[in-house]
Amino acid sequence: MENRIRSVITGTGSFIPDNTIPNGDFLEHTFLESNGKSFEKSNEEIIAKFQEITGIEERRYADDNMVASDLGAIAAERALESSGLDPEKLDYIIIAHNFGDVLSNNLRVDMVPALASRVKHKLGIQNPKCIAYDLPFGCPGWVQGVIQADYYIRSGDAKSALVVGTETLSRVCDPHDRDSMIYADGAGATVLQAGEPGNPSGVQSHSSRTDTATQAFYLAMKESYNPEHGDNLYMKMDGRKLYQYAITHVPGLVKESIDKSGLNLTDIRKVLIHQANEKMDEAILKRLFKLYGENEIPEGIMPMTISKLGNSSVATVPTLLDLILREKLNGHQITPGDEIVLASVGAGMNINSIVYRL
Repeated sequence: MENRIRSVITGTGSFIPDNTIPNGDFLEHTFLESNGKSFEKSNEEIIAKFQEITGIEERRYADDNMVASDLGAIAAERALESSGLDPEKLDYIIIAHNFGDVLSNNLRVDMVPALASRVKHKLGIQNPKCIAYDLPFGCPGWVQGVIQADYYIRSGDAKSALVVGTETLSRVCDPHDRDSMIYADGAGATVLQAGEPGNPSGVQSHSSRTDTATQAFYLAMKESYNPEHGDNLYMKMDGRKLYQYAITHVPGLVKESIDKSGLNLTDIRKVLIHQANEKMDEAILKRLFKLYGENEIPEGIMPMTISKLGNSSVATVPTLLDLILREKLNGHQITPGDEIVLASVGAGMNINSIVYRL
């Protein structure tokens, strides 16, 4: 048996806001085209088509008095509690986000001090050797944080790390853009620790890529479709190009991570992919199976939360993992020995994938 040290997930936690926003809440919105003109279709038609494509029926928004670091701290506390690790023994706190602590009543990005420092403060951790830093990497930020933590642990420089993904996307989207219905708020967290030498459980492999030649601005900050909003900037995406990019490149990157682990697709019990768009995720999975010459996809291999939770960016994958491990996602379980994939795609454009054995 090989004597390498692997990074093992010893605790997970998540925070899902209580405020449920159904699609019906958007019936009175004024949706505009990119040129500022009104749509010829009714809001009923726009929302019906939106739900058909994305699979989203409702999403969650944070309370007005909460910011991303608050959500992240709660998820972190829950992950630490489930791990049983003394927070003072943490070597790293890595917080993945993209917009900092955005208040509900304005669009100011607040990132000083770093959200990681804020979370460490909220957790009451005194140890100065617990290094806290932020990781803005688009929606794949949490997955990339786990990859970085794995490097620290495998090097022997660290024995533990807390990786959190937290975001309040509802506060940075243009209310006149149909895409605003995609976004949600939430946080997910994971504690990783060094496993015993020779223990086969833990992170098996990972792969990442960044494409910027023509793809860098598929997601970017731009002005509202309503000129009355002035020069405020909101998150905008080129949906068609992003969709094509994802279904073209994510399957190959996931395959690369599986191949690096020495496993085959048939060994994978679950594929936990970023909850961005139901049809897009289904297309990615179908193409992944085709790369292995497989046409039949096992039922239940790709759990989904997007219909009820929307797209909470960096929080989707760790929240999904936490819900499954706590047996709160009906019909989905993972048990010791199972091999799973954690993958994401988003702004940058960035893609990453981890193969993990429970």
